[in-house]
Amino acid sequence: MSLLGHRRVPLGRRGEDIATRRLRRQGYKILGRNVHLGRYEVDIIARKGDTTAFVEVKTRRSDDFARPEDNVRAEKRRHIRTAARIYVDREDDPDTYYRFDVAAVLIPEHGKPAVTYYENAFPDV
Repeated sequence: MSLLGHRRVPLGRRGEDIATRRLRRQGYKILGRNVHLGRYEVDIIARKGDTTAFVEVKTRRSDDFARPEDNVRAEKRRHIRTAARIYVDREDDPDTYYRFDVAAVLIPEHGKPAVTYYENAFPDV
C-alpha cells in the first residue's frame, strides 16, 4: 500500500492494527476489537492461556509533548473497568485471570512504527 493509502486509514485504526498484529505474534487470540459493552468500548480484548487482557490502544505521531500512554487517565480507566465488568459477568469463567493493558503506538511521519506494551497497566481496584 502506498503512503497515500496509509493516510486514508485513521491514525487510531492503524495503531490498533499494529497492536493487534503484535499481540497475535506473541501468541494471543484476539477475542474482539472495538467491543462495545454498555456505554463503553474496549479497543482490543485478547486471550493467552488463562488470561484475558482488556487493551487500550493509544496512538500518536510523536511523543514530543506527551507519551501516548499518559493519555489513559482516570476517567478512561474507569470506563474500561466498567466495560470489563460487563464482559466478565457475561463470561462467568472463574478460572480466568483478567487484566488491563495499554499499547502505546508511535507512528512517525517517516520511519517505522514502535509499540510499547504495558501489561497490567492499571489494577482493578
